[in-house]
Amino acid sequence: MRTILNLSTQELKEIALSLKSKVETGLNREDTEIQCIPTFITPKTSGITGKAVVLDLGGTNYRIAKVDFSGKKPEVHPENGWKIDLSKMKTAGFTQEDLFREQTDPVSEIKVEENMPIGYCFSYPAESMPNGDAKLLRWTKGVDIKKMIGEPVGKPLMDYFNKKITTAKFTGIKVINDTVASLFAGLTQTGYNAYIGLIVGTGTNMATFIHADKIGKLDKSLNVSGLIPVNLESGNFNPPHLTEVDERVDNNSDSKGRQRFEKAVSGMYLGEILKSSFPDDTFEDKFDAQKLTTILSYPDVYKKKYVEGAREIYERSAKLVAASLAGLIELLISHDDSVKKVCLTAEGSLFWSKNKNGRSYAEMVTDELNNLLDEFGHGDVTVDITQMENANLIGTAIAALS
Repeated sequence: MRTILNLSTQELKEIALSLKSKVETGLNREDTEIQCIPTFITPKTSGITGKAVVLDLGGTNYRIAKVDFSGKKPEVHPENGWKIDLSKMKTAGFTQEDLFREQTDPVSEIKVEENMPIGYCFSYPAESMPNGDAKLLRWTKGVDIKKMIGEPVGKPLMDYFNKKITTAKFTGIKVINDTVASLFAGLTQTGYNAYIGLIVGTGTNMATFIHADKIGKLDKSLNVSGLIPVNLESGNFNPPHLTEVDERVDNNSDSKGRQRFEKAVSGMYLGEILKSSFPDDTFEDKFDAQKLTTILSYPDVYKKKYVEGAREIYERSAKLVAASLAGLIELLISHDDSVKKVCLTAEGSLFWSKNKNGRSYAEMVTDELNNLLDEFGHGDVTVDITQMENANLIGTAIAALS
C-alpha cells in the first residue's frame, strides 16, 4: 500500500491537466463528467442592504440563521446559526414531507417577525434556473429522496414555510450550492482578479467565475454576459492514477462509477479507503475522516500499519485537492493571462483539520499547490487561502439580497 497511494509530481500534473480539459468540456457540453453548472445569480459586490433568512443543508447538519447587512459587516443571528443534526435524511423511507417539516421546525428559534427573502444553500447537485431557484439533478452523500429528483428545490420549500409559519411571509428564494456560497463570500475580500470556492468536508467540490463567452453551452436566448458563477460539481471528476484500493471503495459504494474524485478525497470516504487497504482486517462500521485524524494524532494507540496507511491517505487527499486547484487555476489563466492573485475561500471540516504529529491538511494543500503552479510556470501567481467564519451563510445571504 505504501507505494500505490503515493503520487509523483508528474502524476499530479497529469491529474491537474485532466481536470482542466474536462472542465473545458463541461463548459461547452451538457451531461459531461464535470458538469460545470452555471448559476444565474449575479452577486452584488457592494451596496448590499437588508436582511435575509438563510438555510444551509449540508451532508449531515442543517443550519438556519438571519443575516443582517445593515451595519459595516454582515451580522449572523444566532452567531453561527441554529444547527440541528439531519443525518436522519439518509435513512430509508425518509420523504420530502419529512425533510420540509424538519427544516421548518427551527424557524421559531430565530424569531422571524418580518417579511424577508430566503437564501438556500443546498449542498447537492442541482441545475440553476433563470429565476434563481434550482432543479435537483441527483442526491449524493447517502441521501435518496426520489420524489424530489428533477424538481425545483426552492419554491416548494418556501410555499411550505409560508403555509406553516404565521409570523411573517417569505418574499422569494434563491438556491445556490454550498461551493458557490463560499465563492460569493470571498467577494467580501477585495483586490483579487480571480475567486474560487472550495469544499473539502463530507464531500468535495469547487466553484469559480467564468466569463460568459467561454461557456459555449449557455442558452443564447438568456442574454447573459460578464462573469458567471459556475458550480463545477468536481466531485464527479474521474482522475487518472486511482488505484485498486479506490476500485474496492467504489465497488462497495451505493453510487458505483460516480463521484470518483470525492471517493478518493472527502471525509465520507477516507475511512473506507483505509478499510479497503487492509481487506483482511476487521474495522468498526463508522470509520470516517475524523477517525483517520485521530489515528494520526495518537499513533501510539494504533497498529503501525494503520498509522502509516492513515498518513498516506490523508496526504494523498490533500495532494489530489492541490492538483485539482492547480488545474482550475491553469484554466482561469488560459482564459485571462492577467490572473495573478486568486482568493480561495475554503470550507469543510477535513480541509481545516489538524494533525498533531505533522503538517495540517491546509498546509499540505498550500505547499503542493505552490509547487504545481511553479511546475506549470506560474510561480508569479499568488493564491490566498482564507477561512471565513460563516462563509456559507454570508455567501447565501448575498445571493438572496442580490
